[in-house]
Amino acid sequence: MIATKNRGKVAEIRQIMEELGLLDAIDVLCLADFPDYPDVEETGDTFEENALIKARAAASHTAVVAVAEDSGIEVEALGGAPGVRSGRFAGPDATDAANNEKLLARLSGLPDKRRGARFVAVIALAGPDGRERTVRGECRGSVADAPRGAGGFGYAPLFFYPHLGKTYAEMSNTEKNKISHRRRAIEELCRVLPEFLAG
Repeated sequence: MIATKNRGKVAEIRQIMEELGLLDAIDVLCLADFPDYPDVEETGDTFEENALIKARAAASHTAVVAVAEDSGIEVEALGGAPGVRSGRFAGPDATDAANNEKLLARLSGLPDKRRGARFVAVIALAGPDGRERTVRGECRGSVADAPRGAGGFGYAPLFFYPHLGKTYAEMSNTEKNKISHRRRAIEELCRVLPEFLAG
């Protein structure tokens, strides 16, 4: 089970897993398949801790192997912020637009060479038997000085990937899913999942 309510993440994870041939052998569920699933508070200080909190809760509630992801953007000039608080950078119920506006305000006036950033994705696996594993993927780039593009979600309009000369939001799904932090984490997941499922 993919333990998230973020439909954008579910679609992206499923598409990458399908491209990697992982969906040929397993069935994938998500939180929408469990309408009584309770909210789980992310209290960790790292992506690994938050991913494990979500994966453990999902495995316990559903009695199936759960995959949970925690991700965000780390900006060098902000000492790694917003980091694990990426989704609530502008407040507990912040919209993507509000988070992006706050990030731009914090970086206002900084030259390109000081706008370095990386997207991080950590995926945790948890089994109902208590087994756990985490994998990580990263993508380095910088923060653009204004939103660009209409695709993606979260900080996609601001995260500039220099090798393609585009923000995530300017890329097609195919382009982004070849180079993204989530793609790299899912590639690692594909390496460890078959053994994990086999017990």
